[in-house]
Amino acid sequence: MAENLKIRTKDFAVRVIKLYGSLPATVEAQVIGKQILRSGTSVGAHYREAQHAKSDADFISKIEGALQELEETTYWLELLEEIEVFEKAKIAPLQSETKELTAIFVSIAKKVKSRR
Repeated sequence: MAENLKIRTKDFAVRVIKLYGSLPATVEAQVIGKQILRSGTSVGAHYREAQHAKSDADFISKIEGALQELEETTYWLELLEEIEVFEKAKIAPLQSETKELTAIFVSIAKKVKSRR
């Protein structure tokens, strides 16, 4: 599962990068785009850091960092949808993946917390 999630979070980052690259050059789209670029690409970085955590507490902290980045990404995707930069169908798959990754990371955090 760890290797699969490593790949999945990297694929998520690539999708976010491609979304950013397809944004129009308007000021508002670029401002939101830079935010989503930062948060969306940080999810996998946090997960990879968690793989080398020094303790369960450190692991949970890094997983929760990934969850914060996912929540932020959700927010920026909602704003892109609200200001109608893209049709909903273009953003929907990325929104779905954000929700799925959130559920996975919540499950991982709960499992590790229950061991303590």
